[in-house]
Amino acid sequence: MPAYNASQTLEQTYNEIPFDIVDEVILVDDASSDETAVLAGKLGIEHVITHEQNKGYGGNQKSCYNKALEIGADIVIMLHPDYQYTPKLIPSMANLIAADLYKVVLGSRILGKGALEGGMPIYKYIANRLLTFFQNILIGQKLSEYHTGYRAFHREVLESINYNGNSDDFVFDNQMLSQIVFKNFSIGEVSCPTKYFPEASSINFKRSVTYGLGVIATSVIHFFSRMGMMKGKIYK
Repeated sequence: MPAYNASQTLEQTYNEIPFDIVDEVILVDDASSDETAVLAGKLGIEHVITHEQNKGYGGNQKSCYNKALEIGADIVIMLHPDYQYTPKLIPSMANLIAADLYKVVLGSRILGKGALEGGMPIYKYIANRLLTFFQNILIGQKLSEYHTGYRAFHREVLESINYNGNSDDFVFDNQMLSQIVFKNFSIGEVSCPTKYFPEASSINFKRSVTYGLGVIATSVIHFFSRMGMMKGKIYK
């Protein structure tokens, strides 16, 4: 659980985690200004890591995955503690990996009508569709979206890609998917309802533009690397 100022939604998210199949919970608090880390301890979360300085969304995930590998996790699921994604999909996502059907499973807001019905701003929906279309062409996939923050991974995937070499910013997510596709790991998707509300984390328009440009750059680098015309440093 990569957390930043999530004290208002953490408990609700945590209480819906299906602990009949979840063995360990890791929360990384990225120098929040609220009581996120304190609340995590009160809830009994086993592994709470606190960054003294804010490392960014990508930097937070690096700490999450490094800790997951350290404690021996076989299947790792990233769940945002802002209650935007439902923990009730964890069994489905984990089972697809445990059954060896896919190495990676994404919770897609675009399959079905979950995004707009959940309140996704229209400009974000349009940007999501345009970027995904562009990425599918350059990366050579047919994913419904690349921008979900709900993801499950087999341990082998995290051990095989250099995610620690990725950006510490939001484009980390796309760089990671690019690395996964480059390594030819199979990716599945499940339809995921989502919620947009004031307490849920969301980046502003300016950060969204920066993210979009980063996504385009990542896709172009992936394409030229796939064609053998260059070798992007994140694939090394």
